[in-house]
Amino acid sequence: MFAQPFRANARALFAMFCWACLSGTCLIAEERLNAPAPSLSLEETKRHGASRSKYLEPTTQPNETKTPQADLQTFRDVIAPILEESCVDCHGPDNEEGNIRVDTLDPNLMQGNDVQWWVEVLAVLNNGEMPPPDEVEMDDDDRSTVVEWLSGEIQTASSVRRATGGHSSFRRLTRYETNHALQDLLGLPYEFAKDLPPEAHSEDGFQNSSEMLHMTVKQLDTYRQLARQALDRAIVLGEQPAPMYWSISMKQNSKIDRHQQQSKLDQVAEKHKDDPAKQKQEVDALRETFQDIPRDTHYRDLTNGQKVSASWAYHGARYAMAPEDAPRVMPPTFDHVAVLPGGRNQKLIIELGDQLPNQGIMRVRVRASWLKDDDSTSKQTQPPSLQLEFGWRASNEGRADMRVSVADTLVEASPDEPQIYEWDVPLGDIYPRNSVRGTSRMGVTPSPSEYIRFINSSVSKAAIQIDHVEVVAPVNDQWPPVSHQQIFIASEHRDDEPRYAKEVLAAFMHRAWRRPPTEAELERKLKLFDAIRGQCDSMEEAISEVLASVLSSPNFLYVVRSAETSDAETSMDRLSPNELATRLALFLWCSVPDSELLELASENQLSSAEHLKTQVRRMLADPKAERFSEHFVHQWLDLQLLDFLNVNETKPKLSPLLKEAMQREPIAFFHELLHEDESVLQFIHADFAMVNERLARHYQIPNVYGNHFRRVRLNSDPRRGGLLTQAGLLAMNSDGTDSHPLKRGVWLLESILNDPPPPPPPAVPEIDLADPEIAKMTLIERMADHRNHPACMSCHSKIDPWGIAFENYDAVGRWRDSINGKPVVASATLFNQQELAGVEGLKRYLLEHRQDQFVRGMVHKLATYALGRPLTFSDHSSIDEITAEVRQRGDGLATMIEQLVTSDLFQSK
Repeated sequence: MFAQPFRANARALFAMFCWACLSGTCLIAEERLNAPAPSLSLEETKRHGASRSKYLEPTTQPNETKTPQADLQTFRDVIAPILEESCVDCHGPDNEEGNIRVDTLDPNLMQGNDVQWWVEVLAVLNNGEMPPPDEVEMDDDDRSTVVEWLSGEIQTASSVRRATGGHSSFRRLTRYETNHALQDLLGLPYEFAKDLPPEAHSEDGFQNSSEMLHMTVKQLDTYRQLARQALDRAIVLGEQPAPMYWSISMKQNSKIDRHQQQSKLDQVAEKHKDDPAKQKQEVDALRETFQDIPRDTHYRDLTNGQKVSASWAYHGARYAMAPEDAPRVMPPTFDHVAVLPGGRNQKLIIELGDQLPNQGIMRVRVRASWLKDDDSTSKQTQPPSLQLEFGWRASNEGRADMRVSVADTLVEASPDEPQIYEWDVPLGDIYPRNSVRGTSRMGVTPSPSEYIRFINSSVSKAAIQIDHVEVVAPVNDQWPPVSHQQIFIASEHRDDEPRYAKEVLAAFMHRAWRRPPTEAELERKLKLFDAIRGQCDSMEEAISEVLASVLSSPNFLYVVRSAETSDAETSMDRLSPNELATRLALFLWCSVPDSELLELASENQLSSAEHLKTQVRRMLADPKAERFSEHFVHQWLDLQLLDFLNVNETKPKLSPLLKEAMQREPIAFFHELLHEDESVLQFIHADFAMVNERLARHYQIPNVYGNHFRRVRLNSDPRRGGLLTQAGLLAMNSDGTDSHPLKRGVWLLESILNDPPPPPPPAVPEIDLADPEIAKMTLIERMADHRNHPACMSCHSKIDPWGIAFENYDAVGRWRDSINGKPVVASATLFNQQELAGVEGLKRYLLEHRQDQFVRGMVHKLATYALGRPLTFSDHSSIDEITAEVRQRGDGLATMIEQLVTSDLFQSK
């Protein structure tokens, strides 16, 4: 429903009344007459529902040559009598249910104060929620008459109020926008904003809302420190730091374990030294055990097949490898390897001591291969995956292990032709580092040493073989680095310091502030440069101080309104070209505009719809668009609920890697639809899923191997496909040990249908688990008992049926047919007597009768996120216009974004 911003007042009161009256409402005539045959597949149902969209009908635009007027005559002659007959008994002078009197609502939607109530009236009439059949039934023709009049009046009133009203999207950048902006400005991959506090969520569920993003004086100081630290990592002063090198063979790394193995042989030989025959027998028997394949990570001597389990202990730093001052060439041959078996997250530790620097890039290179199972009958056909971690252990109480590889690496090379796999790790982003580095000596406790860990993260048993590891830190492939050169640009005036400083500052300010600086602004920065130049050893140092003030300026930290809007644009309060470029970049890249967008803005080219569409396509094809998928989906679907899910408290327990796959699935699914411009109706049901091997096993989907996500066909299985049946979304809306229909129903209404229920009334009693009769009930039975309480029925009759449709899924999203030996009950009846027969029935109902509501809700959510502010009634007509364009063009997700970006709504304040 559209009126989400009002749900704390008018929306909540009226909706509470609606649901309190609902013991069931007949389907509206259109739904009865046009229901598809039950034999239709979900894909056919999807097409059938789309063909009935009200947005496919031509709309009449208001006459722009005349000032629109409220149609009060039709209201008096036609609408008021219908409302008098059907509504006033419950909402009139004698019975003011829900604190609303329909007979006193102001019918002038252009200027009256009751427009929020009329939006609610339209919604409940459209959904068949009102009036309740046990009170009085509204004739279908009368319903259509009221709906048609209200729709037209709301559309016209929304346009009028938008033209005369105003909005404010003035806000600061979010933490993630600040981080990505600094990454793109400085050309560095670091997590610059990790120390900033997380953002609050607005009532709409978004973190980038102007309602929330204010700043205190203390926060401003934090942002200045952040800017200073970011520039310190981008700008280099002084000589290039000398790197340190580690070149470690597995023969070296296994030295302690092989020595311990040899000690066992020596002990046996010593024990039987007086009986040579017995000595040989015992030594040979012990050697034979060294040929057995250990279950855990182990080393192999390829010359004799001898194997030894890999061990590691922190105390004494005995496993640490010392760095060298110069690189060594990795030897082309080897006779010792480390083997990491698959399926159990086996690890290999390479300890590096306490010499790694605090900042800079650590480059890790490993020569590795895919070791097929020694069992010749094995059917392994997929390569294993490798992760890299960084860690340390100072004592029994102090330790840390952190993954530092962004994505798992497929190891596809054969042992005959091993390949080198490489990671560049920003050391400054690793937190926490070993706190006793530099204060504790190597070899004592607490140990100051640090290490890297290679992990076979494969689900299957495919093993990884490693023979050599190289580490270099800090790495600088060129000097000065690219980040430095992006700031100190090439110029023929490099030797003219004042002139060059002006060029550097002007170029950086343009990029950071998303517009050219004025002469006065530039002069102020040059005065600051002149004032501190004498206190600095170099021009670069002085420039760095000035740039810190640029990055802590409101012009960088805030999405500001400039004074460059022309008089011709003020009627609609249009964004200036630079403001439009900024809004577009924040929307699709969560960052600042790049040089192409800034250039188009300076040439006033973004005013063209075709230019905007071209830019949208370019930006969505850029890898930076993955940020949009990640942040929008996380906020839209409220994935923080999944972030907070404790895997140790779920039943059954989830592995951390399975939870991670669950967190990634909705984002990967969204990005696939975005990349292919597929219909947003795929969110309700799709004939494919985006899964990796771990998630596919959870879903019992066969023949999926590897940790990377890929598109997998589902063969029309309604139990999976789309968002509704994704395990992570189901798990985050459970109680951890069982399903939770109420949570799942509320989430569906809020996130999918944009129709959030009101909060429960204060008189709602809690479920008393101390009552033995209640304690032995199933969750569904407890809910039914709870719902029978008069104070509870109002909300539950609206919510519960949606959630009960998910009952075939347990607490972690696995399919089930029974609970404690009893068949699952997953069917329920909606307020309008529509039965939802499990998740397939839910999907059918949404695809047949709620497509318009879902697509419009998607437009509403995207627009709220894109504009960075709550939508109001004055935006109602714009949302309808965009929705109509999207529906008429096939509902594509990328198409929806194009239509939003080219709309007046997006291009206006």
